[in-house]
Amino acid sequence: MPDPIVYGFPRSTYVNIVRLVLTHKDVPYSFHDLEAVMGKPEHLALHPFNRVPILQHGGLTIYETSAIASYVDEAFSGPRLTPQDVGDRARMNQWISAVNSYYYPYMIYHVTHERLVFPELGIASDEKVVAHALPKVELGLAVLERELSHGREYLIGAEITLADFFILPSTFAFSLTEEGRKMYPQFPAFCRWRERMESLPTTRKLRAILPPRAPIDHAREWANSHRPKY
Repeated sequence: MPDPIVYGFPRSTYVNIVRLVLTHKDVPYSFHDLEAVMGKPEHLALHPFNRVPILQHGGLTIYETSAIASYVDEAFSGPRLTPQDVGDRARMNQWISAVNSYYYPYMIYHVTHERLVFPELGIASDEKVVAHALPKVELGLAVLERELSHGREYLIGAEITLADFFILPSTFAFSLTEEGRKMYPQFPAFCRWRERMESLPTTRKLRAILPPRAPIDHAREWANSHRPKY
């Protein structure tokens, strides 16, 4: 069977979750950049809801990051990223759901878009969106701090799981904002986890092949299509 193909654009938080999982499991794959066709028929034929990532493996096409990550963990050899213990597995899935519902929306969709993505395109930040999000981000960091203050190396315990790779890209992008730089030192256990994750050979290997950060051209549409309104 041919190597899997990941479709998306390089700065996508969720695309990089999938790429981290593939890299950690040492799965050869190719990356297909959809930036030029986002929202167009070529993209929508792969993901009818106009999102990324998409994974193709042989005759199988999958979208939604949690489905892709689970498939990769089960379909390929390499370090197992899903706990065998049913309770630990439930906690891992709880973290993944929390990333989707709380961490990504406020860290990325609200703050990072307003502080990085839109200004890079000449679009002014909406300060109300940022102000609304910051208490939610602080709550999320406090929850991480509490969990990681019990001497755990990773979110579930001594072993890395899919949950760690789900939270990492959001926390990386938020670290590039002024708000992230000011907020993170208040959470030392979380900062130790971040340092551990950023130092992984997996993370360094992926960072080394990513292109230089460039404006996300198709994000101009986001200012009208799905920018939060407060």
